[in-house]
Amino acid sequence: MASVIKIYALFLGSALLMFGGGLQGLLLSVRGAEEEFSLLALGLIGTGWSVGFVAGSLTVPLVVRKVGHIRAFSVMAAIGTITILLNLLWINDVSWIVLRALSGFCFAGAAMIVESWLNEVADNKSRGTVFSIYVTINMAASTLGQIAMSVTGTAGYLPFVLGAISFICAVLPTALTSSPQPRPLQSAKLDLGLLYRTSPVAAIAAFSCGMANGAFGTLAPVYGYQRGLDASGIALLFAVAAILGAVAQVPFGRLSDRIDRRLVLIGLSGFAAVVGALIAIINPEAGWGMYVLFAAYGFAANPIYAVAVAHANDFARDGDFAKIAGGMLLILGLGLAIGPAVASLIMGAWQPVGLFVVTATFHGALGGTAYLRMRVRKSPDTTKAPFQPMSDKQPTPESFALDPRADSEAEDYPIGGEAPVPDELIETSEDHGDVQDGKL
Repeated sequence: MASVIKIYALFLGSALLMFGGGLQGLLLSVRGAEEEFSLLALGLIGTGWSVGFVAGSLTVPLVVRKVGHIRAFSVMAAIGTITILLNLLWINDVSWIVLRALSGFCFAGAAMIVESWLNEVADNKSRGTVFSIYVTINMAASTLGQIAMSVTGTAGYLPFVLGAISFICAVLPTALTSSPQPRPLQSAKLDLGLLYRTSPVAAIAAFSCGMANGAFGTLAPVYGYQRGLDASGIALLFAVAAILGAVAQVPFGRLSDRIDRRLVLIGLSGFAAVVGALIAIINPEAGWGMYVLFAAYGFAANPIYAVAVAHANDFARDGDFAKIAGGMLLILGLGLAIGPAVASLIMGAWQPVGLFVVTATFHGALGGTAYLRMRVRKSPDTTKAPFQPMSDKQPTPESFALDPRADSEAEDYPIGGEAPVPDELIETSEDHGDVQDGKL
């Protein structure tokens, strides 16, 4: 608790950014639909954010090394402020696609700065608690930002100005904090081969989550708008999905600590696929039925990525967490970038409810893959990495540095080389004859 109190300024600054980000993300989708942007343009707005986020994850460490954490965070907040105000001044699809990429860059940089700072202040015993509080605060602030749209509406300048005020106010807590600046940011190394050898299921889960949740986050507001919901109804629709998704993380995470995590992935992705299929078949009108289905979708879909990360970490050797985290983030980012564009094409060619054909397809594919992998490899009897809740929308390489095991000093091996097999897996392989090469 002492660690948490000491870094309250970081939590507050991050919360203000996430409030503005939650408002901005939902606002652009709904206002874009009202301005009669094409479905492809609306999808590319979501793609732009993801491309900018990946670019920020790769380049912001260079900025931080040059000017320091506080100045770099102020730059990111300023970019966010300028971007949302330009959204108001230039209301057209091409401008919004480019500006959304700048927003993604801003949020990647801000998140990496805050997370590296948290990692510096927290010790090994408190990091799990600190990270859980950080994720919870971010989820709550983002949801409040979305709910704020129900008060401001989407017309006029008010929602854009409110978002800008939130972004610029985020500078104040970190600028006034007396906490010392942390060491320079370290980018996570990328090794997709290592990730796949460690856990094919986790790699496929990262891409499936990116495709499904990227499409949902960008285009579900458009679906709600075209089904007759006003700004207040759309904000509430997203709020119930986000709240139920946040509530589901802990119980399903704890369950995955006790049983084969792939069983949890099968259950969650299967349920999310069924809910998506039901929405696609029923195509509900605005009303309580739509809220119930969206709440069920959020409940099932939101915890999947966190469980997949924990599953990958179960088989990561000390010293490899950053490489595996980098691989997960790259694959997730690809899915987040591609998903909205693909879904927009399907929605345009068919009808808006085609969005949920996309989510159901990728969730179903993940559940089927996890089931097939269970038939190929049994779960080894090893000590699991403890589950930690996380958002699948805005993780950065620095978020994985909050894992206490990231400080473990272990013998490394060349990127692209074969992943060593932990002793526990070797023993299990000898006992059961069905675990090989450290893979699931």
